[in-house]
Amino acid sequence: VRLGEVTRITKETNVKVSINLDGTGVSDCNTGIPFLDHMLDQLSSHGLFDLHVRAKGDIHIDDHHTNEDVALALGTALAQALGDRKGIHRFGDFSAPLDEALVHVVLDLSGRPYLGYNLEIPTERVGSYDTQLVEHFFQSFANNSGMTLHIRQLAGKNSHHIIEAAFKAFARALRRATEYDERRKGSIPSSKGVLSRA
Repeated sequence: VRLGEVTRITKETNVKVSINLDGTGVSDCNTGIPFLDHMLDQLSSHGLFDLHVRAKGDIHIDDHHTNEDVALALGTALAQALGDRKGIHRFGDFSAPLDEALVHVVLDLSGRPYLGYNLEIPTERVGSYDTQLVEHFFQSFANNSGMTLHIRQLAGKNSHHIIEAAFKAFARALRRATEYDERRKGSIPSSKGVLSRA
């Protein structure tokens, strides 16, 4: 079982996360931000990751620090769970529809952080959640996991649908990338023989 557990404590937040890459999609997430919890549930359900997230942050100011620190901690936990990345598919690619919205996600667990992002979310908020924080979440996640991540919106008019389609596509692409490739027989999926952030 590939597990990652991270505790991140700052003056602004106290975050504890764990991820089991070989889980069944059990989600237990409480960040104090209901919409973020809903998106983390999508990540767990469609990625088949067991996810446990607890966050206490300065959400009386806004959701920015908590959103960021949850993503940073999750990215670190993912990198920890992947270890040397031997035998994995490494690449993931999925397009997810949600009604009128369609989002395509391609990722590479390369050790090199990069985010290409072109979601055009029409409203400033979904519920109380600031939609600018979606890009920030994925940037923080990519940075700390060492992931090249491209998120492309192909269609969509409803903010909730666009964001949820992005998280579903991300979950399925990540599931594919983290799964074992039987033909690889445990070797590192790189011509360089190493996949790391170094």
